[in-house]
Amino acid sequence: MNSLSKDITVGIMFIVGLFGFISGSFIVSTVVFAMAAVFSNMHFNTETKKGI
Repeated sequence: MNSLSKDITVGIMFIVGLFGFISGSFIVSTVVFAMAAVFSNMHFNTETKKGI
């Protein structure tokens, strides 16, 4: 996953969480904010290991 798609995904999750917070569904917004925080801190290993 490249940086642009990761930023777009985290941004969408943040906006959905913000909308959920404003509309009053606090449990859903908390879960979405937590997913955005975890996903933004994940480091994906996209390189394949060659040899040992």
